[in-house]
Amino acid sequence: MHTIPEYARAAVLTGPRDIQMQSFPVPEITDDEILVKVEGCGICGTDVHEYKHDPFGLAPVVLGHEGTGEIVKLGKNICKDSAGHTVVCGDRIVTSVLTCGECAPCTELPGRGNLCEQLGLYGLLPDDSHYRLNGWFAEYLVLRPRSTFFVVNDMSFAQRLLIEPAAVVVHSLERAKSTQLLKFNSHVIVQGCGPIGLLQIAVLRTYGIEHIIAMDANPARLEYAKSLGAEYLVNIADYPELAQLTARVHELTRGVGADFGFQCTGVPQAAANLWKFIRRGGGLCEVGFFVNNGECAINPHFDMCNKEVVAVGSWAYSLQDYPETMDFIRRATGIGLPIEKLVTHCFKLEQLAEAMEVNIRQEGIKIAIAL
Repeated sequence: MHTIPEYARAAVLTGPRDIQMQSFPVPEITDDEILVKVEGCGICGTDVHEYKHDPFGLAPVVLGHEGTGEIVKLGKNICKDSAGHTVVCGDRIVTSVLTCGECAPCTELPGRGNLCEQLGLYGLLPDDSHYRLNGWFAEYLVLRPRSTFFVVNDMSFAQRLLIEPAAVVVHSLERAKSTQLLKFNSHVIVQGCGPIGLLQIAVLRTYGIEHIIAMDANPARLEYAKSLGAEYLVNIADYPELAQLTARVHELTRGVGADFGFQCTGVPQAAANLWKFIRRGGGLCEVGFFVNNGECAINPHFDMCNKEVVAVGSWAYSLQDYPETMDFIRRATGIGLPIEKLVTHCFKLEQLAEAMEVNIRQEGIKIAIAL
């Protein structure tokens, strides 16, 4: 039986680039709450933005939303997870979105909880006097009533760390599929080979897309993209002019341009460039902007209207994306894609600031905290 301590440590972001280790009482949970002993959590690009600038104004806050851990205390009213599976103490879990259930998207758009006007994630929730342990960068996490979570006992530690970011690309694939433009023989560009872009490549290859063009300026990440299923590698540093880069894309796509593209960089200029690479009658999905990184310019005539390009946005994920995400990870592993190698570094909780800086310097791919 797990012995629950009186206090738990948490890495608290108190301001830009200021993380302090603090201790909070481990509360007695109610009949509708869960106490989780954290095993680890990946660092997301959103965590890095918060660490650098606190753009959401959350500080002081316990960050971390790509986490996993073990249930050590279970409210008596909770007997199943969000997929209907029986849950008991000792189960390993991951968490999904928190929705209000009352706003217009929640009530009028079934299955699209990601558009909730009050959408919440553990690790991106404001601090309050009761829920101090509300992010995964802590020794324990308290799941409040109506939380969504999934039992993932059959998955490795690395696989569990990747479920949350993988849900982002599973959702973006569903958005892309809604255009009816993705075919087995489609030529698809993925801009950006960070963790999200690399997972985007893996999910496309698992889905059956063979002609994937990976685009980045980091040679090591491009090589890893190849191992995940990219057929062509384009290092943007080799093409200083947009016209040169566009010409290279045309060389790789039968002279017409890509059938579809996924923008995974969060860089405004990259978002504008992607429109130039898409063929007439093609489409694109914007995945990369989870914070406001600024405006970009496109030409409505040449980029969109004249080519009849179909564009869709993709925002986070919904609860319904999680079971499919876990199936994707199992299937990708089954066909030999080395997705677990995305997790390149593991740091201790008290080293979170150092881990953030390693992420900023792009010295690895998925940087994680392991307790």
